[in-house]
Amino acid sequence: MGDEPTTTDPIVERLQAVTIGEIERRDIVLVAHDPAWHGRFAQEAQRISEALGDTARRVEHVGSTAVPDLDAKPIIDILLVVDDPTDETTYVPALEQAGYRLRVREPEFHEHRMLRTPARDVHLHVFGPHAPEVDRMVLLRDTLRIAPAERHRYERTKRALATRKWPTMQHYADAKSTIVEQILQRAGAARAGNEHVG
Repeated sequence: MGDEPTTTDPIVERLQAVTIGEIERRDIVLVAHDPAWHGRFAQEAQRISEALGDTARRVEHVGSTAVPDLDAKPIIDILLVVDDPTDETTYVPALEQAGYRLRVREPEFHEHRMLRTPARDVHLHVFGPHAPEVDRMVLLRDTLRIAPAERHRYERTKRALATRKWPTMQHYADAKSTIVEQILQRAGAARAGNEHVG
């Protein structure tokens, strides 16, 4: 119980509704990009693919650890696309056998599921193929990889936010939403412009 936030606010209430187990408080610690993160993702992607076979339609390294030269929390975020996230029998037991644990079930957020390792250093985000969040996660990653100005702007915001105390990691994530939306809007506009040119 010691790690569970005692305050009740909309974010905590939302977390309580979708989280399996207790709500945790974790310090936000950003570290310099570690090239080993890519190798860790490759290991996890192989484990996921071996566990699920063709059920895994797409496995992508996303989030800040997927972006060279970007400070990040040392947690590997992985995007997994399956045909139907609501049919947990087709993927959750196999992933649990492979060492993951189901942590979040969010029916109202494009049927998002999140599983993680016992060490809490890998977060596996599951969506269906038509969930808009799939494109958003990949677009944000790709934009931060190729646009130094956006990457620096994002890192400055993360660094400033990380100095504050947050009841949960979700509070920190939600606080980043404004800068994330700005980056995605600019990236989406640039992509649309390039498509028109072609």
